[in-house]
Amino acid sequence: MRLTVLTLAAVLWSGAALAAPAPAAPSLPPKDVSPVTVFPATAAPKIVKSFPAAGQALQAGVTVMSVTFDQPMLKTGFDFGPGPGGETPHCLKTPRLLDDNKTFVLLCTTDPHKSYALTINAKPEGGFANVAEHRAEPTTLAFSTTDADGPRTVAAALKVSGLRPLDMPIQESPDRRGEKTDH
Repeated sequence: MRLTVLTLAAVLWSGAALAAPAPAAPSLPPKDVSPVTVFPATAAPKIVKSFPAAGQALQAGVTVMSVTFDQPMLKTGFDFGPGPGGETPHCLKTPRLLDDNKTFVLLCTTDPHKSYALTINAKPEGGFANVAEHRAEPTTLAFSTTDADGPRTVAAALKVSGLRPLDMPIQESPDRRGEKTDH
């Protein structure tokens, strides 16, 4: 008798398992779990925004040039130089990576009624690279200036370029006052 009850229970249990599945729970909407964007290992960084924009005509004077990449970048590498079809603006030697880790700014001056062109990552090695050390795609940024008088201060140039005062294109150096020197 005991075997029959166990057999009957097993048959009933297996029959329930073969019955139609229970209705699925409603799916939940997707949620952002992190502000991190993952790029394929071979994705080269691309410039998604620049100031001046390619082909833009702007007033001559103090200019805070900027390039924004689509990925976080290393702050130690950069490569910009003269481009075909234009002069090279007068710029500081080193651009600064802003706190968004994607935008580099560079302090320059421009003259009235000129055509300018800069290459970015034209050299075969080094240059702008993402945090995975993949080089940005080479490109040329060309723009021109008008005869109009433009910004004459860095503060005015930051405003024209749409940057904040915090986005100063000059790296701060440590305060070395009071240190002994060997000269």
